[in-house]
Parts: sequence; structure tokens; C-alpha cells
Amino acid sequence: MKGVILDFDTMKPDELNLESLKKLSVDWQVYEQTSEDQVSERIAKADIVLTNKVVLHKDNLKNSVCRYIGVLATGTNNVDIDYCQDQSITVSNVEGYGTGSVAQHALMLLLNLTTAFVSYRADVMAGQWAQSDQFCLNNHTVQQLSGKRLVVVGTGQTGSAFSRVCEALGMQVTACARPGSQNDPRPSLDELLPGADVVSLHCPLTCATQQLINRDRLALMKPTAFLINTARGALIDEKALLNALQQKQIAGAGLDVLSQEPPEANHPLLQVSLNNLLITPHTAWLAVEARQRLLDTACEHIKTFMTNKTQ
Repeated sequence: MKGVILDFDTMKPDELNLESLKKLSVDWQVYEQTSEDQVSERIAKADIVLTNKVVLHKDNLKNSVCRYIGVLATGTNNVDIDYCQDQSITVSNVEGYGTGSVAQHALMLLLNLTTAFVSYRADVMAGQWAQSDQFCLNNHTVQQLSGKRLVVVGTGQTGSAFSRVCEALGMQVTACARPGSQNDPRPSLDELLPGADVVSLHCPLTCATQQLINRDRLALMKPTAFLINTARGALIDEKALLNALQQKQIAGAGLDVLSQEPPEANHPLLQVSLNNLLITPHTAWLAVEARQRLLDTACEHIKTFMTNKTQ
């Protein structure tokens, strides 16, 4: 079989053991990156296509011989699933590969916000501690997480792992009902927001969760509350969030994702310098161990597909 990897550079393969990939009976064509206008040509003769973030539309797929698409990620929103189902093209993602990595990243964002780390580090580097009249600096508010209320949106593997970590710190954790669900007995997000000290998003991007955190919901939150998002950027109305931070409707936000990635240089959240807004460049999944698990699991899925095809 012929296979193509469209954007292998996103996996930083020089840090990985590629044996699981090499052991497959697949003739691989590997590309570091693939632009939109290169997709159709590159997948035309490939039975197996691996993609991380490259989008596969119907127009790309209809002139190809592709029978299997492996998404090197948890989500499959970059693949035309309906077309693949109609054409019996198998689409396989990899769930749970980065649970530990993403949970620790979400915790890192939360700890940095609640300890005012960015502000205090800036003060130290500016010489303010060395010039202080007392043994410590205490001009920025620090919050203790123990006893605080965490509301988790999304109780899959990552949301559950983050919940356990926060419980270990003494937080009271509540999961809200699945957005858009009519049969979930758990309290709704709107019910929980007024009492939340931290809201952390771990849900997929769907029609029901698009801009889930909007102006109205931000208005429900405490002025001392924090918002964490390591899921998908479009879960948040970013202009509403910026306004809420500037108006001090909430205490801060930690984001690993934005609605457009990479963002444009004039993205509104990148035009401001706020110590209570932390943005990392979609790196929560990047632990070497997580990427190795992702590659090895994706290869296992391909092996299973190939075995079933020959039976």
C-alpha cells in the first residue's frame, strides 16, 4: 500500500522513535507541511493518508484512491466525515494520547494565574525585590486553590484527569451537563457559573459548543474567577473575553488555543499586554511521551485496518 503523511513536521519527528511507522508494510511519502493547494495532488495515489491539521475536503478526496485517513489528533473536524462515510473511507483518530500532558498544561496555566507568577517574575527581573523595604513583594493578589470550586466542561479523559489533579489540591470539582444535551441530569453550565472560582474547558468543538463562553456567560462569572481553555479556541467568544478581562469581569484567563491557528498578527487577544491573560501556542499536547503515544497508536490503528482488509 502507498501512504502519505501531509504535515509530519507538526509532530517534531526528530524527537520520536519511528520504528512503529517503519514496521508497517506501507510505502510512505512524507511531507513536512502541505498547503491547501497541494493536498489533492499529494493524496491522489495514496491508499492511506495521515494528517494532523491539514484539512481534507470532499473535493480533495473524490479524485483519490484513499481508503483510510488517520488523524494524528483527537478531533476529526478537519476531515469531511460525511463524504468518507458515503465512500466507505475509514477515518480513525487517536483519543487519550495526551491526557497527562494536557492536564499538566491546564494546571500550569491555572497555577500561574492564581499565584500572579507573571507579575511577580516581572517585578523581580525589574529589580523591585532587590529595592524592597521588606523581605517580600506583596503588591499582586495571590489565591489559594484549596477550597475553591472548579467547574469542568467535558468529562472525557482529559477533563477527568484535570479534575483529579485539582481535587488533590483540595478543590471542589463539579462537572456541568453536556452542552446541548436534553437528558443530562447534571446541573447546567449557566447554573454553575455564578459559584465557580475556576472554569476549565475540555469539550469538543460542536454546534452546541461554538462560542460556549460568550458575553452573557462571562457576565455570570465572579470577578475573582479564572477561565482555562486547553480544548478548542472557538469555544470562546474572544472579543467578549477580552472585554471581560479589560473590564475586570473575571480575574484572568489561560488559553492554549485560539479560534484561528496560527492566529493573524492583529488578533485582538495578541494586541494587549495583560498580566492576567496567559496564551500558549497550542503546546499542551507536545510532551515527547504524548507525541510518541500518538504516533504508536496511530500506527496500531493502521495495522488493524490493513489486517482486516486482507482477511
